[in-house]
Amino acid sequence: MTRPVPEFPTSLGTSDPTTITLLGQDLARDLMGKVSFGELAYWLLTLERPTPRQSRLFEAVLLGLADHGFTPTAIAARLTYLSAPDAIQGALAAGLLGGGSRFLGVTEDTGRFLAGVLAEAGEHPSDEAGWDALAERAIAARKAAGLLVPGLGHPVHKEGDPRTPVIIRIAHEEDLYGPHLALFEAVGRVHPRILGRTLPLNGAGVSGAALADLGLPLELLRGTVLLARCAGLLGHIAEELRRPMANDVYLTVDRNATYVDPD
Repeated sequence: MTRPVPEFPTSLGTSDPTTITLLGQDLARDLMGKVSFGELAYWLLTLERPTPRQSRLFEAVLLGLADHGFTPTAIAARLTYLSAPDAIQGALAAGLLGGGSRFLGVTEDTGRFLAGVLAEAGEHPSDEAGWDALAERAIAARKAAGLLVPGLGHPVHKEGDPRTPVIIRIAHEEDLYGPHLALFEAVGRVHPRILGRTLPLNGAGVSGAALADLGLPLELLRGTVLLARCAGLLGHIAEELRRPMANDVYLTVDRNATYVDPD
């Protein structure tokens, strides 16, 4: 008896001996040299080819998230490369695995927070006062529950994250400013009188709002950040090849370790 051959449907890529098809397009003929990597990434995530307006905002977000200096993710990648220079994939993976609630994951956390508030509210406010009132209720609820408000604060940019106004401006210029960004800006306006201190709207948070307004699924927001950060991590490894510093980090920590009795 012949067993039926299973089918594995995909809307992404397939190939035969002479062609590669990607997203319904001939890769060699229709995409290579004609589509940017950012445009392709958006297309792969949404199965919709982005407009030039969508591409500009999406790629601005990717640029803003690619690198932020010697963050824990970059240090992890460099130290892993020091330990296993024969396996660059391990160094990249080490950096990407550090994308969590404190670094990189804030983009998804903010997108989910904003989407949840909007879903609960139902009808969107029609003016700034309405957005401020909605933000006040959401922040007060987070505070009462002992939870932080995602997208607020930055360890370096205490007076304002330079990426935030740029992404908001581009969203306005491309007519892609939506409810998530509107609510996020309202959070920035009203939080001081509820939390008792003023914190900047950070770049990771505004990226989550912008990506949500672009219609990306919330489940893919952190993955989009990791796509951007992969380029930055590869840059750190390239710099490690040109100007090594990971061994100095290792030796500084190791040679200055002090034993402390457990008791």
